[in-house]
Amino acid sequence: MNFLEIFLLALALSMDAFAVSLCKGLNMTGKNLNTGIIIAAFFGFFQGFMPLIGWFLGQQFEEYIVAFDHWIAFILLGFIGGKMLYEGIKGEPDLMCEYRVNYKELFFLAIATSIDALAVGITLAFLNVSIIFSASVIAVTTFIISFIGVVLGKRFGVLTKNYAEIAGGLILIFIGTKILIEHLGIV
Repeated sequence: MNFLEIFLLALALSMDAFAVSLCKGLNMTGKNLNTGIIIAAFFGFFQGFMPLIGWFLGQQFEEYIVAFDHWIAFILLGFIGGKMLYEGIKGEPDLMCEYRVNYKELFFLAIATSIDALAVGITLAFLNVSIIFSASVIAVTTFIISFIGVVLGKRFGVLTKNYAEIAGGLILIFIGTKILIEHLGIV
């Protein structure tokens, strides 16, 4: 794989993190550069780290991981998205789109949005590419794209938080469902 192919792969992998970052930025108030950097760092780190794990496990466990990675992503994103949707409809205090940093939540969101990167790491194990270089490109690209998502979300923060939660929840459910449908070969 050449640099352009790795970059395009990184860009595609970062789209889930972008959607969540956009949601997180919707309710940010004031200047929260540090919060945006923290959110982007979580997503960038896990998007870069998961291919490393996948690469190391690739040779021995490929058929097992590929067999259920889509179910893990679907369940995690569906649960988190459903919770957001419920809270948005009920008018409960929002947890996913709030501007405060909840590290436990970011940890689970970062894992949920980087499951595909684990599978990509398995694929990279069988290609003649540098895993360190590839994982670094994926991490940096995701960091930048996620930070842009937070900034754009903040710019469009005129939406009420309930609508933002509903939109964010629907986006996460859609992403999880899309991953499942694609991996089951329905589309």
